[in-house]
Amino acid sequence: MKLHYSATSPYVRKVMVCALIRGIAGLLDKQTANPHQSPAELLADNPLSKVPALVTNDGTAIYDSPVICEYLDTIGSGAPLFPPTGSAPRLKAMIRQAAADGILDAAVGRRLHMAHPQDDGRKAFDARQKVAVERTLAALEKDPPRGLGDIGAISIACALGYLDFRFAHEPWRDSCPKLAAWFAEVSKLASLAETVPVG
Repeated sequence: MKLHYSATSPYVRKVMVCALIRGIAGLLDKQTANPHQSPAELLADNPLSKVPALVTNDGTAIYDSPVICEYLDTIGSGAPLFPPTGSAPRLKAMIRQAAADGILDAAVGRRLHMAHPQDDGRKAFDARQKVAVERTLAALEKDPPRGLGDIGAISIACALGYLDFRFAHEPWRDSCPKLAAWFAEVSKLASLAETVPVG
């Protein structure tokens, strides 16, 4: 399977963590892509020009990390990462995934806006996204995951890793000690340790 890939994308990292846990990372042919340049190879498989984008062996193009992760959960021999449809654990995992992806959307948006002149509109945007991240971290602190056993926990771990990677000057651990303790523990696991972004 072909995976349009960027080593610093937290959404790609989520896919790679799932693939490692499911024991299928070796099946992925990683094709480095810069989505900001809209390369033809990526556009052919994802008209949104975003990574990750996965092309299955039968030629089906799948994009958006939640969809790719759910597809990967149907192959491989690792423990399932998506609880059964209709179950309370699935609902909780999906809510956590949405919260973590919301953190990433806000943080990635802030990162992209940093490259532009900081007029009042961009400053207001940045402040709004920063507060959204802080509120969501506070909500997750009330009920942090245990282990790295489902897509919700994986998504949260990747979101926290991205905050450390791109916003290390804005520490979050002091206000979220339970989340910090959980993240320190799961960060030792191979699936997260092998996918830490560098750059």
